[in-house]
Amino acid sequence: MDINDFRSILTVLGLVCFLGIVAWAYSGRAKKGFDEAARLPFADEDMPDGHVRHPKEGTNNG
Repeated sequence: MDINDFRSILTVLGLVCFLGIVAWAYSGRAKKGFDEAARLPFADEDMPDGHVRHPKEGTNNG
């Protein structure tokens, strides 16, 4: 075996991993998680009149 055989094996393994990820992404089991993630930007719509929440908001800084 020379370096080109290893490169070929690595290419095939990379293709198999890529196709596995694509199959997982389009599978019905992943749909629920993707739908939930797609709704995340709209989760804080109930905030009053353009109020923006900052990371340090609500902490007691003394």
